[in-house]
Amino acid sequence: MEALSQRQVTQLLLDWSDGDNEALNRLMPLVYQELKRMARYYMRRERADHTLQTSALVNEAYIRLVDYKKMRWQDRAHFFAVAAQAMRRILVEHARGHTRAKRGGDARKVSLDEAATLADGKAANMVALDDALKSLAEFDPRKSQIVELRYFGGLNIEETAEVIGVSPATIKREWTTAKIWLHREVTNATAAQ
Repeated sequence: MEALSQRQVTQLLLDWSDGDNEALNRLMPLVYQELKRMARYYMRRERADHTLQTSALVNEAYIRLVDYKKMRWQDRAHFFAVAAQAMRRILVEHARGHTRAKRGGDARKVSLDEAATLADGKAANMVALDDALKSLAEFDPRKSQIVELRYFGGLNIEETAEVIGVSPATIKREWTTAKIWLHREVTNATAAQ
């Protein structure tokens, strides 16, 4: 995003926070492509037959962001961090519903091929990752935020450092530590199932 657009986005976010609903209408065309890029990044990590499409993920995230009426937006980085978190929550809710259906809730007849797809464990892994990320946030909120921005938001080291306000070296170090911790937690959770 160009510097002018970045400043425009920040100003529109501040105007929107101050109650200017027209600012939201001017904001969305400026951020839509970035939201779509984030959604594509998320969806590449999902199973091939995922029923949620990229555009649907963007639209659902948009609906949730619009509902944050009392949010005091700081800048565009804050907006995209919250958008990344909203997309993660949407995918986790979808995965939880998928896992619930797999275990017999909302039971329906499925073909053998579809049953094999359901058994692939991606939905269970997403739920386990979400649970582990919540645990990480309880004792180290910054590492949790780094994971959300890097893994779910698709931000690189420098962009993550800018959003959080620390050096890229700190992000690299904490990203490595968080990945190791989360891998252990998700592995233990899925092994217990």
